[in-house]
Amino acid sequence: MSRSIKLVIEYDGTAYGGWQRQINAPSIQAAIEDRLREMTREPELFLRGAGRTDAGVHALGQVASFKTNARIPVEGFRKGVTALLPRDIAVVSAEEVGEDFDARFSARGKLYRYRILAAPSRAPLRDRFVWHVRKPLDADRMRAAARHLVGRLDFAAFRASDCERRTTVRTLDRVDISAQADEITIEVEGDAFLKNMVRILAGTLVAVGRGDLTPEEVVRIRDAGDRTRAGVTAPARGLALVHVRYGAGRP
Repeated sequence: MSRSIKLVIEYDGTAYGGWQRQINAPSIQAAIEDRLREMTREPELFLRGAGRTDAGVHALGQVASFKTNARIPVEGFRKGVTALLPRDIAVVSAEEVGEDFDARFSARGKLYRYRILAAPSRAPLRDRFVWHVRKPLDADRMRAAARHLVGRLDFAAFRASDCERRTTVRTLDRVDISAQADEITIEVEGDAFLKNMVRILAGTLVAVGRGDLTPEEVVRIRDAGDRTRAGVTAPARGLALVHVRYGAGRP
C-alpha cells in the first residue's frame, strides 16, 4: 500500500545549481531523491519540492513529498537520509501525510528572508548567506517603500525576463524590514512568487535605502510593470526559503 511522506529540509545552497534535478549541476532534489531511492529500492521514486529555489539560494524550511511502498518508519527516513547526505543538506523532520498531499500544489503560501550586510568590510563567517553592500542603508526609507508592495498587486516589474508564468498578479501579506547592528533583513510572505521576484524586490529596496530611488518611485515602477526601471536582481546567497504554509493561518 502506497504511503505519502512529507519532509522538511534545511540546506546551504551555495554548492548547488538549485532545487531541481539537472544534467550539468548538482541539485538538492537529486541529492535527496537518490538517497531515498537507495533506501527504498524504488528507482522510480520522485521527490516533489514546494518551490524550485535557484542556484545558490538556501532553505530553512523547504518542504518536499514523495510516495513509497517501503515500510520504513518516518523517523527512519529522517535519520537515514540525513546520515547519507552531505553536511550542507539535512532532513529536519518527516511525517506521514494523506495520499492527496502534494508539497507543491497543496502549499498556500511561503515566507522568504533576504539578508543584507551593510558594512565597509565583508564578514567571512556570514559571506555565504548575505549580500554585502558597502554603503549604509536607510532602513526607514526601505520600510516606506515596502508598504507599497503589500497586497494583491501586479508584480510584472519584479520578475525575471525569462519568467514563464501566465499571470503576474500575486498577493503579498507582508514585506517587513528589520535592522540590527550591521545587518538588514527583508522578510516577504505571500501566496506565490514569480521567478527572481524576492531578489528583485530586495534589489529595489536596497536602491531605495541607498537613496538611488525614492519610495514614491517604487509605486511608479510597480504600476508601469517595467522590469528595467526596478533595482538589480540581488545575489542568490542572501535569500532563504524559511517556511511553507499549508492550510489556513500564517507561517
